[in-house]
Amino acid sequence: MRIKLFAIISTLFFPLMNAQDALLWKFQTGSAVHSSPLVQGNSLYCGSGDKYLYALNRKTGEPNWKYETNGKIHSNPVVSKNSVLFSGSDGYVYSVDKKTGKLFWKYNTGGEQRYDLWDYYLSSPVVENGIVYFGSGDSAIHAISIIDGRKLWSFKTNGIIHATPLVKNGLVCIGSYDGTFYALQAKTGNLIWKFKTEGEVYFPKGEIQKEAALFDTTIIFGSRDYFIYSLDANTGSEKWRLKEKGSWVIATPLVYKDNIYVGTSDSHSFYSINKNTGVVNWKIALPMRVYGNAVQKHGIIYFGATDGGVYAVKMNTTL
Repeated sequence: MRIKLFAIISTLFFPLMNAQDALLWKFQTGSAVHSSPLVQGNSLYCGSGDKYLYALNRKTGEPNWKYETNGKIHSNPVVSKNSVLFSGSDGYVYSVDKKTGKLFWKYNTGGEQRYDLWDYYLSSPVVENGIVYFGSGDSAIHAISIIDGRKLWSFKTNGIIHATPLVKNGLVCIGSYDGTFYALQAKTGNLIWKFKTEGEVYFPKGEIQKEAALFDTTIIFGSRDYFIYSLDANTGSEKWRLKEKGSWVIATPLVYKDNIYVGTSDSHSFYSINKNTGVVNWKIALPMRVYGNAVQKHGIIYFGATDGGVYAVKMNTTL
């Protein structure tokens, strides 16, 4: 299967424009694209299941360079100064020159692995104060130097970690497939607090698959035990939880103004929820699952579903 990467001036900017008329370019990769493109300057960076990281001209879609690895690249790239960093399913985290694609260094984790058929994503690197943080299939959270990839510390959990870390206020916050959400001291990797999900009869671990959202001192994330959790970022104590019956909540919630916006898996729904109370504002039925994160522009919420559609929803939608 060959998948195309599209660039569209869509309703994000021109709400009345027909999406078909708005196609600017398309670029063919050799496999599925689960990596979210990153645009910086005139370049667009994106990984593919064909084992390449691509750097394209964002205006034309013409390739500037590509870097080949030994595994699928289902993580999101991040740019820090002259480097593009990304995780690969070959068990390495890479740093390459953003202009040429030349390798600066690569870091060998304890190995990657896939949890199950629905484990689509890898943990994406996050850079803060010269340190690169990420989770791995070796069940550990890693912190390495951005200069040379030298290991600074790692913290072992009891499950694969494919969530992207949330780094803020001296903490590294991340969930694991062991069903536990961890807050670690960013400089040392020492455990500050941890929170265990409830679990469910068919998914007793309550696995946490993707990254959490943060606003003020509140962390919000979904789980495979059908719950959305809201925690105090300083203590790990629970503020509220909301159960979506019969469905995982994989996508990272979008926090905007007073609400969060998030799609679900098997219940094929998209929600607006009060971020402080967990009370549902509205719910929309969809034809298929939502695993990806939503974005907003000019008061419109945009998200994709596994039916291949991209949806635009007004924030004042009612039940």
